[in-house]
Amino acid sequence: MFEKILIANRGEIACRVIKSCQRLGIKTVAVYSDADRDALHVEMADEAVRVGAAPAAESYLQIDRIIEAATSTGAQAIHPGFGFLSEKAEFVGAVEAAGLVFIGPPTGAIAAMGDKIESKRLAAKAGVNTVPGHMGVIADGEEAVKIADDIGYPVMIKASAGGGGKGMRIARSSEEVRDGFRSAQNEARSSFGDDRVFIEKFVEEPRHIEIQVLADSHGNTLYLHERECSIQRRHQKVIEEAPSPFLDEATRKAMGEQAVALSEAVDYRSAGTVEFIVDKDRNFYFLEMNTRLQVEHPVTEMITGLDLVEWMIRIAAGEAITFGQDDIKMDGWSIESRVYAEDPLRNFMPSIGRLVHYRQPRESGTVRVDTGVVEGSEISMYYDPMIAKLVTHGDTRDEAIARMRAALDAYYIRGINHNIPFLSSVLAHPRFQEGRLTTHFIEEEYPEGFGGNVPDEATVRRLAAVAAFIGHHTEGLGDRTVVRIGERDYAFEVRQEKGYLLLRDGDGELEVISQWNRGEPLFHGQVNAQEITAQVDPRGPACGLTHDGTTVEALVLRPRIAELAALMPIKQPPDMSKYLLSPMPGLLISVAVEEGQDIKAGEELAVVEAMKMENILRAERDGTVAKVHAPAGASLAVDEIIIEFE
Repeated sequence: MFEKILIANRGEIACRVIKSCQRLGIKTVAVYSDADRDALHVEMADEAVRVGAAPAAESYLQIDRIIEAATSTGAQAIHPGFGFLSEKAEFVGAVEAAGLVFIGPPTGAIAAMGDKIESKRLAAKAGVNTVPGHMGVIADGEEAVKIADDIGYPVMIKASAGGGGKGMRIARSSEEVRDGFRSAQNEARSSFGDDRVFIEKFVEEPRHIEIQVLADSHGNTLYLHERECSIQRRHQKVIEEAPSPFLDEATRKAMGEQAVALSEAVDYRSAGTVEFIVDKDRNFYFLEMNTRLQVEHPVTEMITGLDLVEWMIRIAAGEAITFGQDDIKMDGWSIESRVYAEDPLRNFMPSIGRLVHYRQPRESGTVRVDTGVVEGSEISMYYDPMIAKLVTHGDTRDEAIARMRAALDAYYIRGINHNIPFLSSVLAHPRFQEGRLTTHFIEEEYPEGFGGNVPDEATVRRLAAVAAFIGHHTEGLGDRTVVRIGERDYAFEVRQEKGYLLLRDGDGELEVISQWNRGEPLFHGQVNAQEITAQVDPRGPACGLTHDGTTVEALVLRPRIAELAALMPIKQPPDMSKYLLSPMPGLLISVAVEEGQDIKAGEELAVVEAMKMENILRAERDGTVAKVHAPAGASLAVDEIIIEFE
């Protein structure tokens, strides 16, 4: 076994690998950029080495510096995590040339599976079902249109070296193929340094289901069941679960056996994932093989009891897998939510800044938090905006969902925007709870984007009771209280007893029990014996309460004050409809209009790049350009004016 391992990564995955190493008694070396000097993974590791400036291209992607950090600290092996250099055959070669061990698959498997065109050819040769499409390199947009016409719409345009949703577009017409081909090429070139794209048939009502594999150098290749990853936005996974609520045992077995066949065909070793697209009739087709640890690996660990990082290390050290296919259990259900620093109300644009307040849910045997941040950490523009992966387990799917919703209620993050309200909305959605999923779930159920959650009347009344409890513990109000939430007043008669508050109104009684104390950001308690967790934010005389993905502002008043408060005028927000504002911090790639130009609804106005993703900004209505405030090439702040309309 290794005595010291360097982790060539950052953030939550670096911390995750360090935890397994610590449990195995292996010392660790972290690498960091200038932006990560005070990061959690640096603090957790036994040693840390600076590898460059903040941009990944100048630090985490610098192969020579990573190798030097390993050799200078006496590390014997390198774990790449995921992303960055994890699937670069060139990096594996450099690691081995330096006399170090790469904790992952051999270069041949990485090279074969890293090229989506070549991987599909190999999959077909190994007897794996593949999606109909054109696997050759496409020269230009016109050739792309001809190919798409031959395959039949809709089609998927994909970057050959792609991943993480970058360089991918769905096209349902020749015009969309031309636009999609251009954008996919640009994103592929920017993200991967390889602008090759290919086209394949887009499967209707698709589910994204992947098989976890584990292979050693002793001839053992196993599949560790499946993960359902159909809840995606812009082809990036949002919520994953294991097992899938859709597969039957026969399909699971067939998919697992094909994943094993492909792994054996490329002489695979280590942990890897074979991704499939599954149609409504449970026909499945190979998408790609990820020759690394997947972001969503914790759900597999939760239902199998296996530590995938540990087995990657053991296999790299030459050990054999000590169990067989029939020994791999499937215990209960697990769900993972990806908590991102992004604003779901602004089309999920990245949110950059400092975690002014950060309190994550308490971990247990059924709740797990994989994160690389602490209170005070900076969410940087240079890297992926993931805050954490929140994972829950239950005996049943319903139990795992319920635990996830409660854990999200207890996840207190301030200083930046985050996607927890959206995650709560998805988990509460009847269609999600029924397991009726496709990769189109989000676009179908949120066609106008996410506008926030609207609580039902029962939830608002429970929050009014919580507000009354908080008000009486902070202000010592009398035996009659009015709680104003929006335009609704809840007039309660109040009786305060030791340990609980009894509220009565025309709709009945509400008994509130809690140990909450003034100043605590989380309210844990019961309302009529039903558990409730709410986040508490003082807002002047009012109190913000966040629960189940929604926030209400509650004002607790004496009855006479409530009468007077109702007479106060409401301040109207300014009209910003005549401006195109940047929805995120980023680089203004291009401006497609000029002053005095007439525009039509839907017309492209500008392209802003953030996190290596191109975002096309279009006109919401017809109009005329009065002034272009920002030129192409400008660095934009969130809400900065780009274009003004007459």
